[in-house]
Amino acid sequence: MKPDDAALHPPGASQATVTPHRAGRTELATDWLADEVPVALVFNGISHAVMLATPADLEDFALGFGLTEGLLAEASELHDVDVQETRLGIEVHMEVAGACEFRLKERRRNLTGRTGCGLCGTESLEHVHRSLPEFRVGSHPIHVTTAAVGRALRSLRAAQVLQQSTGAAHAAAWCGPDGEALLVREDIGRHNALDKLAGAMSRAVTDASQGFVCVTSRASFEMVQKTAMIGASMLVAVSAPTVLAVRTAQAAGMALAGFARRDDFVAYTAPERFGLSTD
Repeated sequence: MKPDDAALHPPGASQATVTPHRAGRTELATDWLADEVPVALVFNGISHAVMLATPADLEDFALGFGLTEGLLAEASELHDVDVQETRLGIEVHMEVAGACEFRLKERRRNLTGRTGCGLCGTESLEHVHRSLPEFRVGSHPIHVTTAAVGRALRSLRAAQVLQQSTGAAHAAAWCGPDGEALLVREDIGRHNALDKLAGAMSRAVTDASQGFVCVTSRASFEMVQKTAMIGASMLVAVSAPTVLAVRTAQAAGMALAGFARRDDFVAYTAPERFGLSTD
């Protein structure tokens, strides 16, 4: 990308001078790099987490993180968001309802005295699995065609402005039943991208039962759980799922597909909801 293209660069990217060596030639050039910034999420003055994230769509990130982590029971519990840049990174200050602050303090209390964790905020194995909103994903689960999955992948790829510029970003998309990507969010972190999408969907008052989520990463347990937490009943991922992810999707009544590339994919749960039949 040329320097005079600066006005076209996506939020979350910065230019740098680089020295590429290709086909035996070495020369100076300019390129775009994805920004990676420590982002502290602060609830009513209580710092809960610091994430390395792309500094874009942070209001969506704050809301989505609160919802998918079960700290916010609903969007109305988030009253205000203030993004503050500091010398060390970015602080996202959230003014939340008392119920949310109580949940946060309970989560922090569970961490007291621990030296490390794999899933932060969990006191024991029983706390890993949150109560998923089956009443939302199970009543009228969405069915799509195989063509819709292929369209979702193409539509998502076309909307990945940050990825196209830097090659270093994940994306998560909310797609309509026909596969058109209606909302897309990008971030260097796959979880962050999905949280940003969750926040954007909530702000847009999106009915999560009327479409599906498509992500550029593997379908880990956490990606499935976050998708279920927003009430979506279908997840399509470009890479593989894990055993725990598949079990979680089955328990939540979620249709899960992985290895989605071009027009191909593998259904790991509910193949009939992707229009698949082996008869």
